[in-house]
Amino acid sequence: MEDIKLINGDCLEELKKIEDDSIDVVLSDPPYGMSFQSNYRKIKHKIIKNDDCLDWLEDFIKEIYRVSKNNTGHYLFCSIHNIDLFKQEIEKYFKIKNILIWKKNNTGMGDLKGSFAPKYEMIIFFHKGRKLINGKRDCDILEFNKTRNQLHPTEKPVDLLEYLLEKFSNEGDVCLDAFMGGGSTGVACKNLNRKFIGIEIDKEYFDISVNRINNNEN
Repeated sequence: MEDIKLINGDCLEELKKIEDDSIDVVLSDPPYGMSFQSNYRKIKHKIIKNDDCLDWLEDFIKEIYRVSKNNTGHYLFCSIHNIDLFKQEIEKYFKIKNILIWKKNNTGMGDLKGSFAPKYEMIIFFHKGRKLINGKRDCDILEFNKTRNQLHPTEKPVDLLEYLLEKFSNEGDVCLDAFMGGGSTGVACKNLNRKFIGIEIDKEYFDISVNRINNNEN
């Protein structure tokens, strides 16, 4: 296959075109089903598509199980809002190994008067079969600075994604990101010599990803 394949389309339809047992690692930041809209930025990003429900989740998990090779490790970012639903669907097919905590350099907004200030996101780490870690075994709290979300409302830092890839994939492996957003996973894959399949339904964000990945912009 080609080293980089970028697809503008609905991941539930596009995943059907991927061969069985062909993906080494899924690393994706799907919609959390919470209609996220940051109130911090003066110029707001638009609402993320399909973030108002989780009707797609069952079929998505079923498809990533089909396309994943045996004895592989995978990551899905998640938040507290619907992690129970994500876990229930993932556990139908995979073995959840950790809920990783990404500790950010500063807090988010949330309910300013009725809750504690959020400073983390969760990453569900799960196996199909069993995958051995590369290098030393680190703890499950990962400290990486958050981005300024200039390209996408939930943009993830490239160095965090590189760290995750290095722990449970190898050079030449195929990484799938079915919710490509601003393209951070694709950049991390290029930096680490992984092959990459990125799917993004929103044409505006897809074009941002294509430009960013093709021009090696971190």
